[in-house]
Amino acid sequence: MPRPRFAPTFRPHDPRLRRRGLAIGIDIGGTKVAAGVVDAEGHVLSRARRATPGSQPREVERVIAELVDELSADHRISSVGIGAAGWMDLGGGTVLFSPHLAWRNEPLRDNLEKLLRRRVHLANDADAAAWAEWRFGAGRHESHLVCITLGTGIGGAMVLAGRLERGRYGVAGEYGHQIIVPGGHRCECGNRGCWEQYASGNALGREARELARANSPVAQELLRAVGGIPDAITGAVVTQLAREGDAACRELLEDVGEWLGLGLANLAAALDPGTFVIGGGLCDAGELLLAPARRAFARNLTGRGFRPPARIERAALGPEAGLIGAADLSRVNLRSHGGVR
Repeated sequence: MPRPRFAPTFRPHDPRLRRRGLAIGIDIGGTKVAAGVVDAEGHVLSRARRATPGSQPREVERVIAELVDELSADHRISSVGIGAAGWMDLGGGTVLFSPHLAWRNEPLRDNLEKLLRRRVHLANDADAAAWAEWRFGAGRHESHLVCITLGTGIGGAMVLAGRLERGRYGVAGEYGHQIIVPGGHRCECGNRGCWEQYASGNALGREARELARANSPVAQELLRAVGGIPDAITGAVVTQLAREGDAACRELLEDVGEWLGLGLANLAAALDPGTFVIGGGLCDAGELLLAPARRAFARNLTGRGFRPPARIERAALGPEAGLIGAADLSRVNLRSHGGVR
């Protein structure tokens, strides 16, 4: 089977990747659509954003067109890359399913190319972020890279020898849904005990709310921070208080970090990467999260002491990784196929 067009294989210093050219990357989230003009070195030259206009495909396409028109006014654009949560077909043209939007077998690439009259590349948002970190960020020069995105859930992607690995059907990388506690917390996917129920921003917020509802003495600072309303506690609130030194919040982050390290050890047993790059909003906690994750990883790694362990690094590109990667993938895809499909 030939490789799909959206998963090009290149060495990090392939001359085709160094050609000059500008592309627009668009990252579609549940609340906002962020866009940027990205050059061949991964620099974002201009930015724009809109609120996500509900869940209807045509409305989202309209917003994308507005952003492309706005950013194209001052730049000569070669291609457009779209990163969105969901499952994409192996041909890179259809969104099979998206959790945030009403996309079910949606031919998004063709719709947008007709609307924009430009070449469009479609990618899963976690794949786009992983590609950006491999090309320009914390995963540069790594032949076997696994990226984990910690947000409301857990996203993931893998770059092997310069190629995005998406599996036989295009839906690889759903690392957050490995079952890590049989019979554990119910997950939105329908199963129980998924990793993202223990090592995500949502998990951190849930554990903190439970502590506050119990009116524990150690949760008083948490309650003061949200005006005494436990339901107002989020993972971001916990992270901020932990960074300010609150002992209870640091303990909560350490618990999440240990679950993170355990899941990474499971992935290392299956995938044997050289580097894990950890991104997403929860990484604002920095070493308060990653230090316990590294300890738990080392403690649970299969063959520990007799194999080289993977490095665990914080992502370098922050929240713009998705749009940077989407833009770069669109540029690489265009050049590698000479402008034809």
